[in-house]
Amino acid sequence: MTKYEVLQERLRSNQSTWLVTGVAGFIGSNLLEKLLILNQKVVGFDNFETGYQHNIEQAISDAESVTGNNLSGNFTLIEGDIRDATACKQACNGVDYVLHQAALGSVPRSIEDPARTNSANIDGFLNMLVAAKDAKVKRFVYAASSSTYGDHPDLPKVEDKIGNPLSPYAVTKLVNELYASVFEKTYGFKAIGLRYFNIFGKRQDPEGAYAAVIPKWVKSILEGEDVFINGDGKTSRDFCYIDNTVQMNLLAATAENDEATNQVYNVALNDQTDLNQLYEMIEERLIERTEGLDKKSPIYRDFRAGDVRHSRADISKAKSLLGYEPSHKISQGLDESMDWYVKSLGAH
Repeated sequence: MTKYEVLQERLRSNQSTWLVTGVAGFIGSNLLEKLLILNQKVVGFDNFETGYQHNIEQAISDAESVTGNNLSGNFTLIEGDIRDATACKQACNGVDYVLHQAALGSVPRSIEDPARTNSANIDGFLNMLVAAKDAKVKRFVYAASSSTYGDHPDLPKVEDKIGNPLSPYAVTKLVNELYASVFEKTYGFKAIGLRYFNIFGKRQDPEGAYAAVIPKWVKSILEGEDVFINGDGKTSRDFCYIDNTVQMNLLAATAENDEATNQVYNVALNDQTDLNQLYEMIEERLIERTEGLDKKSPIYRDFRAGDVRHSRADISKAKSLLGYEPSHKISQGLDESMDWYVKSLGAH
């Protein structure tokens, strides 16, 4: 059995209370679903600025389908904002573990409105850190970002080698790591940062100007619209399926090895897929699943400001210190994601 399989067995028979901030978002709702399946109590905290009530409802419904149990009693929702210190204190009250996902994502959004990104991602983060410390939670796990590597040229990306940030968003995520480290040194408060690399999967929002590339392309292809690729299509990323991300959050929260805490970890596959390959993989899967859908070439346009050219993560630290074993490669993740998108967006 993998370390994650052993952990799941342990959690099923030992109920704890978990706070998931940003619970109505893509990653937050997937964490909620998994924790409910594992018989945990979950407090959700969200202001619904970028998340949706239907994500929460679907997460509970999917967890109930898996377990055959009514699980709504294991979930409590606090509607509030991480920029409100009092709301953060209320949310952390009586909680064992905090999985802090709430943030304003998107490099382009941060370039357009750096002050708003700063207030959510730095002020809000600090509020949560203080509240979790004061509530004496066992572990604070937070969403860090691969954008922290900035202009550092090395591949694969290794946690202790970072460059200069290339966007206001990247600055906020670097500051999160600095605050977490200082809280450990100053207060002995144990936090773990997870540098997410291009996470994708079910419930990822295809709408809006700042939608991630996979759901945005899926929606466009299904609706017969043009798909735009920024640059020449050779820009590459380490795309990581949501189930791997959920695994890392749970392993990080429950890690008993002292050496594993006060660390940041890459959450990825140590793999590289360029945008041209990604487009082909998505289109192929959608054509298989959708009647009357034909191949269509993407349209290339200018490179986007603040974007990193290539990205790939070294995951050996997560494997050795946390026992991380990715369950899904990109192809398996895309198979499961396309099943979900075709069903939820409605095939023609």
